[in-house]
Amino acid sequence: MEYTIKQVSEKTGLSIYTLRYYDKEGLLPLVKRSQSGIRKFSDNDIDWLGLICCLKNSGMSIENIKEFMNLCLEGNETVEIRKAILIKHKEHILAQMKQLDSSLNTVNYKIDHYKEIGIFHIDCEN
Repeated sequence: MEYTIKQVSEKTGLSIYTLRYYDKEGLLPLVKRSQSGIRKFSDNDIDWLGLICCLKNSGMSIENIKEFMNLCLEGNETVEIRKAILIKHKEHILAQMKQLDSSLNTVNYKIDHYKEIGIFHIDCEN
């Protein structure tokens, strides 16, 4: 099935601007175009967008995503390189999660402290 950029935007939640940017940056090298230059997205392109969003949302740079996607296009010869990239990225995600967990614990501690001293009670009378 083929999709327009508007349909892909609605399906993925990504703006049309973002989709055009990803295409311009070379992250969507398999997207076909009509004779008049209109992008025609496939289900495979939408799957690639899902991976791009996953990597981006977890902190991978556009440059590194592009490198990873280009390696995907090279086929089975790059499987070990891609695996190594994902393992390194996983370590980055785990470090982020550890830092966020620590931050969450601090915020929860402060919230509990403020509840104890009554800061959350708003006194409307002066």
